[in-house]
Amino acid sequence: MKGTAANHSSNIASLVALPAILTLLVTVLRLVGELQHWGSPWVVNAHGGSDGAILGVTWLPVLFGPYFAWMLIKSGFGPSSVGGAVGAAVGSVVLFLIGSVVAGYTETHPGILTLVGFLITLAAAFIPGKGWRAFGVTLLAYAFAARIPVAIVMFIAMSAHGGQGLGTHYDVVGDQFAALASPWWKKFVLFGLIPQVTLWIGWTAAVGSLAGTLVTAIFRFGKRPVTA
Repeated sequence: MKGTAANHSSNIASLVALPAILTLLVTVLRLVGELQHWGSPWVVNAHGGSDGAILGVTWLPVLFGPYFAWMLIKSGFGPSSVGGAVGAAVGSVVLFLIGSVVAGYTETHPGILTLVGFLITLAAAFIPGKGWRAFGVTLLAYAFAARIPVAIVMFIAMSAHGGQGLGTHYDVVGDQFAALASPWWKKFVLFGLIPQVTLWIGWTAAVGSLAGTLVTAIFRFGKRPVTA
């Protein structure tokens, strides 16, 4: 992966491609499973949908974070400081949690503060790159590649049957949000588009960076890190 910036970007795209395709397959399989009523533990049709569901993309950063880290190190794009990379990852998680609390506290009566909370979670996605640039860029690329298709699936699910939806976790919201769920396009913006391009981008990058840097620190303990 050594070379020009253009080659670096091309190689990151190649590195992200397979995980992004696998994540898309999980997303599609999850939709099929919910439509076919496979039930728990494979899928959960309720709002939120990730609790106890094996078929979900939420936990994939725990796997792909270490994978990206390992591949970058092998290619000569490791962190200049493993400790700095871990610190940035922890900072990302902390910032994400702060944003989540702010957004969650105001989600039943959304306003400017809710948007601020979501933007804070998005900002968390850019912190890992401060400690390990190549890793941070890779995680950002994967996060958008993983979450934009989910947003598209949510759009399709929420708009189906004249806005009645498909009855999957991609289009169902909790009873406490009923007043915010009509018309369907408003529901999509509030519960689909905004969370997917902010909160879930932040989650993917923060969790992926923490998993990747911790694995790097454990298995490279006492060794000289590769210079980025």
